[in-house]
Amino acid sequence: MYTFEEEKILIQKASKGDEESFEALITSCKSKAYSLAFRYLKNEEDAMDALQESFIRIFRHLGKFNCESRFDTWVYRIVSNICCDIMRKNKSHLEFSTTLTTQEEESYEIEPEDPEPGPEGMYLKKEEIEFLHDCMNRLSPEHREIIMLRDLQEFSYEEIAGILNCSMGTVKSRLSRARQSLKDIYINRK
Repeated sequence: MYTFEEEKILIQKASKGDEESFEALITSCKSKAYSLAFRYLKNEEDAMDALQESFIRIFRHLGKFNCESRFDTWVYRIVSNICCDIMRKNKSHLEFSTTLTTQEEESYEIEPEDPEPGPEGMYLKKEEIEFLHDCMNRLSPEHREIIMLRDLQEFSYEEIAGILNCSMGTVKSRLSRARQSLKDIYINRK
């Protein structure tokens, strides 16, 4: 992670065509950007396409970046917007994905590891994950998105506000409503 000043210098160089500076900027947030795209699109190929399109858009519009927010927040916002565009074009809807790619497995865990759950424990764990998956898919797209960004991707409230282009107060209230909605769905379906 670069300091704000280091980031600003890299952005200035990259906007003048310095490919090494652009690559350094993108490398610092590529993994999390891919993970975000994958959570939206639930498909490695689509996530990579979205990432590629995002990086092209970022490169073309880098000169317009005003450095008021962090570069990675701007990148995640672009990735999020492109994923939403892709889903609209495909007329699909935002669904929660519990599938992890090999790249993500090191960074994110869905369940705490059970030393030796045995066959019955494994079956119960699988059933619980499927149940949670179903509950998440019953949320509105707005609520799924906010829970995904905060609780799965572990973005800060500030980063989410930048990604969704809203205030931190809106993020907090939307997250609170989304969690309450998920809790209600979970309890009523048990």
